[in-house]
Amino acid sequence: MADLYLGIDAGSSVLKAAVFDAEGRQHAIASRRTPLNRPWPGWVEADPDACLAALDAVIAEAASATGRPEAIAAIGISGAMVGAWFVDADGRAIRPGINWEDSRSQTLLDAMIAGRPSLMSDIFAISGSVLQQGCTLPLLAWFRRNAPETLARAAHVLTYKDFLRHHLTGTFAADRSEAAVLPGDARTQGRSAELMALFGIGDLDPLLPDVSASQDIAGHLTKDAAARTGLAAGVPVVAGAGDVIANVIGAGGLKAEAATAILGTTCMVGVCHDEPVFTPPDLGLLFSLPERHWYRAMVNVAGTLNLDWATRLVAPDLAGDPDLFARVTEMAESVAPGANGVTYLPYLSQSGIIAPVADPNARAQFCGLHSGHNPADMIRSVYEGVAFALADLIDLLAIAPETPVTLTGGGSRSALWCHMIADVTGRTIAVPVGTEFGARGAALLAATALGRFETVSAASRAVAAGGTRYSPSADAANIWSEPRARFADFRDRLLG
Repeated sequence: MADLYLGIDAGSSVLKAAVFDAEGRQHAIASRRTPLNRPWPGWVEADPDACLAALDAVIAEAASATGRPEAIAAIGISGAMVGAWFVDADGRAIRPGINWEDSRSQTLLDAMIAGRPSLMSDIFAISGSVLQQGCTLPLLAWFRRNAPETLARAAHVLTYKDFLRHHLTGTFAADRSEAAVLPGDARTQGRSAELMALFGIGDLDPLLPDVSASQDIAGHLTKDAAARTGLAAGVPVVAGAGDVIANVIGAGGLKAEAATAILGTTCMVGVCHDEPVFTPPDLGLLFSLPERHWYRAMVNVAGTLNLDWATRLVAPDLAGDPDLFARVTEMAESVAPGANGVTYLPYLSQSGIIAPVADPNARAQFCGLHSGHNPADMIRSVYEGVAFALADLIDLLAIAPETPVTLTGGGSRSALWCHMIADVTGRTIAVPVGTEFGARGAALLAATALGRFETVSAASRAVAAGGTRYSPSADAANIWSEPRARFADFRDRLLG
């Protein structure tokens, strides 16, 4: 009986496949690293062949681990959003894929803003999102000016998940969640001819695939793909969704006023709405969710990336330690709240931040260091800095005080971080059952496509129960008022 659904979560540096039943229970998982390359300052790229090999490997491994690969009824897919993957008519990449963190278009954007100071606000008025340098439209404009030969060779320009899906189905498709953030039109949840014309690339629309709903079947597993993965030829593959959208669905957040946060490589928090919300203006992102829902999100851009980087920097002796996570946690727990006066601003992404202000030049800093500080103080300050940044994001959103914030991502596995975030924000933090919410969201899209659920919203609600809740401690306000005020002071000095 075909009663299992395989979800693919193609992150920036790790590609996963997980198998779920219709109740959202995970049966198997496999993952492979797909490291990014940075060949020039501001360039962030992926090796297409390595990504495709990883895709085949994780599907085969996860399906085999169930003991019933023939029970895979459908496949859903999610991936790191926007960027650009240039392919020929057969779907073969003609150059490395470009990740969303890429900032090569910044000089072009600076010139456009100089000629039209209202540019960013004009884009926001249509898309509901602060434009990032690694979005597809500014990248296409950059290639038109700097590498027109690439555009001349390209038959299609895809996003990451759509590139991977073609490898499985041989078909070209896109979904609404990504079409609306190229940037696109948030109100229609599709592409914007006006914005394409604004970037001078209106004639390139034929390079972009047709758009469908995330839960629509976009193709079927080819014989070649079946041979590579061990699945049956003809298995349906849905259009899928961007990784943020799949995560919200898989965490049970596809319902009005639900608040869902991600503390993974990226740090963001958002609220699901049944209409597009453009406030506060010129801040954050507005994602299009299935069935006319929207996710208004504030994004710090860098989340657990800060802790990974800081650990390599101040505790290199822990590299390769099988208990790395436990050791780093012990370091942080050995220091009292306030990190002995060390403050960390977690703005580590090369593309800057888009909340609490939009600043592509924002950069991370350790503040208040002196010769008496040690690595544990610095590690503790990183935990705290990320918690304070997440609190800044929550403050920008209209979340009712009694509404719990569902926390997902690798950071949600840290009880220390969860307690800290609850204390700093004064809110209940809910960590749902499971770990692979992006893959689960993709699998739920596949299950909906086959009629297992009447709607994607119903599928998301079906997996929303259970988990662990962290409530603010009684003395949290007294403990954290001074450290957070110190953070705010250094933040405001940096960001203005």
